[in-house]
Amino acid sequence: MGTDQHLFLLNEMLQVAVLVSAPILIVMLVVGVLISVIQVATQIQEMTLSYVPKLAAAALVMLLLGGWMLGRIEQFAATSYETISSIR
Repeated sequence: MGTDQHLFLLNEMLQVAVLVSAPILIVMLVVGVLISVIQVATQIQEMTLSYVPKLAAAALVMLLLGGWMLGRIEQFAATSYETISSIR
């Protein structure tokens, strides 16, 4: 297995990881900012107030996009196994 094939698999792995994790991270960032704005506007400074909406948003994203995420990971795994098995 050449260095170029190692780097290709590593590049693909990082791309899939970013692509799969991006929707959850973006939604949690937006929800966190919205909750922070609400906390500043209402002067409620409870630190634990933002956890429940973030968890609910992450669960909703996982319910909506979980199949797609799993499909991308499965596709990467199948491609990796095919690549590894074809190398001698």
